[in-house]
Amino acid sequence: MMDRIKRLFTPKTPAEQSMPPYVAVTALLVEAALVDGVYVNIESDMIAEILVEAFEFDADKADALLSEAETLAEEAVGSHQFTRHAKKLPMDERVKIVEAMYRVIFADGEHDDVEEAYVRHVAGLLYVDDVQRAGARQRAREHANGAA
Repeated sequence: MMDRIKRLFTPKTPAEQSMPPYVAVTALLVEAALVDGVYVNIESDMIAEILVEAFEFDADKADALLSEAETLAEEAVGSHQFTRHAKKLPMDERVKIVEAMYRVIFADGEHDDVEEAYVRHVAGLLYVDDVQRAGARQRAREHANGAA
């Protein structure tokens, strides 16, 4: 009983508070970039590009959102804090999130098992099945090859 009362009065970290789905999605993209331990400019540039494309934000708004998401991702203790907001989106948009995550991890030209495992984990939390995830991966790979 005392634990419940304590939780009511314990301030939540920003990552645990309610947030719009696009903030949660951006934080997931930042986490995808961070999962290999290296966060390089090309990955943050890719995230900003995705924000401009997906949400039709101008560059300044995309940069501000990216900055907020970087802070949230640093404070987060797990992806669930963000996927619980993102999974409120329709399925086709959740598949696009997975595709965007692949675009981010392909951006630096290196792709490893840890990054792949992270995307599989988040896709599962978003209820994106393996067939949809594989299609998203293929589209992201084609996008990366087309941009190269």
